[in-house]
Amino acid sequence: MNQSLNNHRLSINGIRLSTKRMFRVTAFLLFVAAVLQSCNFLERQPWDSVDTTNGFQTAADAEAAVNACYQPLQWPKLYNMRIWTLDIIAGESVVGAGGGEDGIETVDLANFIANADNFAALDLWRGPSPGILRCNFVLKNVPGMQIDNALKNRMLGEAHFLRAHYYFILVRLFGGVPMPTEPLTSESNLKMPRASVDEIYSLITDDLQQAIAMLPARSTYGASDIGRASREAAMAELARVYLTYQPDRARYEEVVRLCQDIGAMGYRLAADYADNFDPAKQNGVESIFEVQYYGKTNNDFWSNENQCSWISTFQGPRNSNMAAGCYGWNQPTAEFVSQYEPGDVRKDKTVFYAGCPTFDGMTYSSSYSTTGYNVRKFLLTKAQSPDYNTSNQNWVVTRYADVLLMQAEALNELGRTAEAEAPLYQVRKRAGLTSRLAIENLSQDQMRETIIHERRIELAFEGHRWFDLIRYKDNYALNFLHSIGKSAASQKHLLFPIPSQEIEANELLTQNPGY
Repeated sequence: MNQSLNNHRLSINGIRLSTKRMFRVTAFLLFVAAVLQSCNFLERQPWDSVDTTNGFQTAADAEAAVNACYQPLQWPKLYNMRIWTLDIIAGESVVGAGGGEDGIETVDLANFIANADNFAALDLWRGPSPGILRCNFVLKNVPGMQIDNALKNRMLGEAHFLRAHYYFILVRLFGGVPMPTEPLTSESNLKMPRASVDEIYSLITDDLQQAIAMLPARSTYGASDIGRASREAAMAELARVYLTYQPDRARYEEVVRLCQDIGAMGYRLAADYADNFDPAKQNGVESIFEVQYYGKTNNDFWSNENQCSWISTFQGPRNSNMAAGCYGWNQPTAEFVSQYEPGDVRKDKTVFYAGCPTFDGMTYSSSYSTTGYNVRKFLLTKAQSPDYNTSNQNWVVTRYADVLLMQAEALNELGRTAEAEAPLYQVRKRAGLTSRLAIENLSQDQMRETIIHERRIELAFEGHRWFDLIRYKDNYALNFLHSIGKSAASQKHLLFPIPSQEIEANELLTQNPGY
């Protein structure tokens, strides 16, 4: 690509664009496309021959724009870094890294002393906006096209799902945010106030319901389309939305139905817990939605266009030479590691600790970490990823174990505590916890605590813990944070600050309380 196009691409990374740049976004989106894994739906060359003056001309034009809707998921502002660092803020781990100013923005958030100029908060604010803009572009232009109806529905379903997913990230982190639902142009009002949380969740719910109606099941996708959003991905996302926002009896019942329907579509737990994080077994039997990477640096490793996963590179034990990169980020706390039950096989597959099984023939030393622990779950051997910029490891957003635990949670909240044992036991049995005694004959409150614990361990370091903390009842988040010594955490910290740069550029934005 020429430098002019690269400049256009970089110009949409933030939620605030200059009028001149926004004017170019519509034309830009017509021909942007990601270049991803072999035999993957995003393995497409940029559609730079598309006519940008009269809208989409062919189905290939539209599909290129749909493919571009996925790309911001891969960027460091979302799943290649900032989403997994939320586990540090949730108290599961510490930054580690190189010390000093390395990762200081995450350190400040995790210590609950961050201000509105925090760079990580700015990344998370800006990360979803290009995806939303691209989805809006598809939803505006594809409905009127004269193309195969099944293909049209699938593409619209993908855009609805992805727009909902981007807004769901934003609303949980910041509360109300600007909510454009059509492409912004130079004629648009580029300065928008924050929509209410109710309005955003209404849009998310509507988008996901439309996605469920439009998307095919994953089982119908051919090899070249594996990784696209599916009907069950939208169903799982809607279940998560219902558990998060104003859950009531009707919503809990709907969560149970959605989760049962997903189970009936052929999903099962992988035989080995570690299979979920093995690049050779990506998009497997347990996988519902993954962010796709293909492990090549056609562009700079640090750029948005990079197609390599950062996760193994960043989380490898520092100074260990156990894997390519080994930057030493995301070091689990002793408190987190203490939560594993005896016999839980997930411990040895999730964390490094003194005396743990060797990795690729190498012995772990607790001296590699400031806490004595490192994350093992995502680490690749040098045979799998020979250099820091060669990892093709996908990021698993949703998998079937999560669905089983959502089902158990909803059943328990409905007072059907005995029924909650079955999906919960499936997850625990795979983890080697084969005795049912620990989960039988529990009260509703006891079962709730058991499910919270199980989610923490099963989904450890997968970017779920912060979002779980802030949705649990009875001030759970602050009680937990205070219990692990994070006394500075207060009610205001359950939302991130609206970045000061954005408020300065848009006088219609208001700050979250307390910042």
